[in-house]
Amino acid sequence: MKNFKTITIAVVILLVLIVILQNTQAVETKFLFVTVTMPRAFLLMMTFLFGFIAGLLIKLRLEGKKTKKTKID
Repeated sequence: MKNFKTITIAVVILLVLIVILQNTQAVETKFLFVTVTMPRAFLLMMTFLFGFIAGLLIKLRLEGKKTKKTKID
């Protein structure tokens, strides 16, 4: 099972890198009142990292709640 997880993570990272490297054109991104021009690869990489960090934080938060419930019981 551990090898399956490692292989799956490696394949996902490889696919993300391929998508990022194929999208190098500059794009204009608007956020609130700011407009920023950046390579699409950078925008994709930042979106991936923010999503990864958000998922990690949610996982840690949910694990913390499970631990508190077990301590109370």
